Amino acid sequence: MKRPAPHLSPGDCPRDEHRLHRRLFLEGLSAAGVGGFSGLFHNPALAAEAKRAEKRCILLWLCGAPSQFETWDPKPGRPGGGPFGSTPTNVPGLHFSSLMPRCASIADKLNIVRSMKTAQSEHLQAINLLQRGNPDRAGFTRPTLGSALSHAVGQLDSPIPNFVFLDPIPGGNEFESFKAGNWAGWLGVEHAPVRLGGDYTQLLDAAPDALGRHDRETLRKFLTSRFERERRSSIARSQNAAFERMRGLAASADLFDVERLPPRDRERYGPGSFAQHALMARHLVEHGAPFVMVANGMNWDNHVFQHEIHQMLVPELDHVLFHLVRDLEERGLLDSTLVIAMGEFGRTPWLNAARGRDHYPNAWSLMMTGCGLRRGVVVGGTDADGVDVVGQPIDEQNLFATIFTALGLDPHAGYDLPGLPTFHLVENGKAPISDLLA
Repeated sequence: MKRPAPHLSPGDCPRDEHRLHRRLFLEGLSAAGVGGFSGLFHNPALAAEAKRAEKRCILLWLCGAPSQFETWDPKPGRPGGGPFGSTPTNVPGLHFSSLMPRCASIADKLNIVRSMKTAQSEHLQAINLLQRGNPDRAGFTRPTLGSALSHAVGQLDSPIPNFVFLDPIPGGNEFESFKAGNWAGWLGVEHAPVRLGGDYTQLLDAAPDALGRHDRETLRKFLTSRFERERRSSIARSQNAAFERMRGLAASADLFDVERLPPRDRERYGPGSFAQHALMARHLVEHGAPFVMVANGMNWDNHVFQHEIHQMLVPELDHVLFHLVRDLEERGLLDSTLVIAMGEFGRTPWLNAARGRDHYPNAWSLMMTGCGLRRGVVVGGTDADGVDVVGQPIDEQNLFATIFTALGLDPHAGYDLPGLPTFHLVENGKAPISDLLA
């Protein structure tokens, strides 16, 4: 089997509120009333329509990158196919890995993209690419998907955060993209994630001096709103929005307490943090959260003992996806909720000396369903050994164009940044995946 040459990976500018700023809110709008759509797009009517439709998105972020061979694109009997077989699904002719029998039973509700081909093979760069959907432009930090959707379909005055990130390692890990960095780019801190995980309910405990806290908050709003009006400061505006968001978060703290959910649901999803966070994501979108991202640390980065570790990880993913998709459908939410399960790239079609699979962006797979997409569709494919894509490859821009289109947004809408270059939700006019659009 001929191995392609490995990909080479290329090696934030600070915000300058005097050069890079958003449109001012309506004159006279006080910080206490921060909310509504700020109108960064050239066509805000599209975003308003998406908000009225109350479309939602859950991203199961499989950080570290799962193997396509042990999930959606098995190659049993091939030199690099691994020891696991394939199992037929309820879609004729379609097989998943034998480690995914539950998802095989609902394959007619899922869509598999087998022809992903992206340009970054190192975690940091690939995470940025697959979280932001476009290659970097020097000197600018693009919003991540969650921040872009927070801005486009969220409401700043909602008590439920517009971008919730559920993470078993809330303090961040070794990869800068997963630390509390500049997720929102030029959109501002009000569209950054509310990041929770571990003992997340402890973050929401109410302080005992409720009256004193109310008085302090009233004084803070008075002073910062005056500063915002007089200085027209985007930083002050972002700070006010962040305080309002945290106050709303505290008011809706019960939504973030998994122990308040029915024990039967908690048992069905399983005891792990990934499973319980996926259940919480379902609960949050039921109550209006526009975007919830569920991560699982770097568990999928299996450079050693690939098969043994995937044999533990894949059944949990299979189990969680099965219950999440079925629950959303039974609650009438699947038609308005986009569910995506992906990592930042795939794994090599061969094993290394440590019996692991290394990073591989040349040909990999992901799953997406719901929100008006067709179902039971397989997009593209790979050759016999999974070395390369057969047919038209799909990149991160095609993927993001599909996500925005499914959520009712024009993927080529532009951000209105006065005096600066034009940026679009998806650059270069890249088209969505037509096979998935109803």
